[in-house]
Amino acid sequence: MVSFNPLKNTLALVLMCFVLSSCGFHLKKASSLPDNLKTLTLKGDDEKSSLFLNLKKELKASNVELTPSAKNVAQLYLRKESIERQTLSLFQNGQVAEYELAYGVSYVVKRPGEKAIEKRFELYRNYQDDPDHALAKAKELELLISEIRKQASGRIVRELSQL
Repeated sequence: MVSFNPLKNTLALVLMCFVLSSCGFHLKKASSLPDNLKTLTLKGDDEKSSLFLNLKKELKASNVELTPSAKNVAQLYLRKESIERQTLSLFQNGQVAEYELAYGVSYVVKRPGEKAIEKRFELYRNYQDDPDHALAKAKELELLISEIRKQASGRIVRELSQL
């Protein structure tokens, strides 16, 4: 039979806790925006787009108070998104096998008493196309674009926290 020594067990537990806490892993905190961006006006070229609505949700989740246009309040202006598709590879019969999707977003941040900051970024995704399953691939593309929009809205909030 194996005998358990309480001192060895306690020492092993303390050592294990020390190793786990020293590895540098930390849970990601919510993006903390600067005080002058805690209240802002959100406007855009297309205020009914999915990206605009996702950004609105993301800002509210980051405890940002969205107000109508005011003189002493920062403004975030979301420009129209762009989606471009480029062929990556072809099947032997010449039909497209794989595409690269480039999703571009640009926005302008205007803070009272400061110069306007214009930002732009692109997110890239590859996806495969299959002419035999066109309906399923169309739905997959729709889901992929929806996921990219969520990532873009999260990235905008993270970039705002760096200002």
